[in-house]
Amino acid sequence: MIKVAIVGTGTVSKHLQQEFAATQVVEVTAVLQSRDETRSDSLKELEANKQDKRADMYIIAVSDDAIAKVSEQFSNTEKLVVHTSGSVAMHVLPTGIRRGVFYPLQTFSKDRAVDFQAVPICVEAENKEDLVLLKRLGAAVSQTVYEISSEQRKSLHLGAVFVNNFTNHMYQIGHGICEQNDVPFDILKPLIKETSAKIDSLEPLKAQTGPAKRGDEKTIENQLGQLTNVTHKEVYRILTKSIKETYGKEL
Repeated sequence: MIKVAIVGTGTVSKHLQQEFAATQVVEVTAVLQSRDETRSDSLKELEANKQDKRADMYIIAVSDDAIAKVSEQFSNTEKLVVHTSGSVAMHVLPTGIRRGVFYPLQTFSKDRAVDFQAVPICVEAENKEDLVLLKRLGAAVSQTVYEISSEQRKSLHLGAVFVNNFTNHMYQIGHGICEQNDVPFDILKPLIKETSAKIDSLEPLKAQTGPAKRGDEKTIENQLGQLTNVTHKEVYRILTKSIKETYGKEL
């Protein structure tokens, strides 16, 4: 049985609690929380509970900005201490302790279930035994576990911002355009699903379609004229330029 204590009570923490509880090999011995995880003077409950001898490791699942401050509370522990961030390096954790990373690469939203078996788990540790332990923990909840360095994970997170965060913002812009013109956004959902599904069989480079790839200047100018939001107009221009450069079209 792998015994873990989770630090933090946010969305990632709640998903991990739920997934670990559903396994036969992981036990959550404690969920440590504070009123404000970015302030050391509000970590009294965390400080009082951190000597939980039952846990094999502490999983710090707090905001990126809070990881360094919160992890200071574990500078004297003999247990493995890991964080769950995609963009924060392992070395922000205190030196001289067993430290690592347990990063589930997925977008998590409150009250929305996620198929954790399909979530890639990226792990990192400074010694072989801890790496084996993290791989066992990952395999308990997911079918795919990768050993990924801090530098690789930082690049993965940057890629994730483009394919997830920026893409979702494009959905929001598209939703707004539909709403402003009294068109149901649902009409676009099959297109969104097919665009995503194509990546299973085609490289993104080969899956690209649209006026920018075709070099259809008339459509591009017409659509720029339709946009009333100045920022959205600039986003359209920048993305069009990037697509044109990718496919060798003249600017």
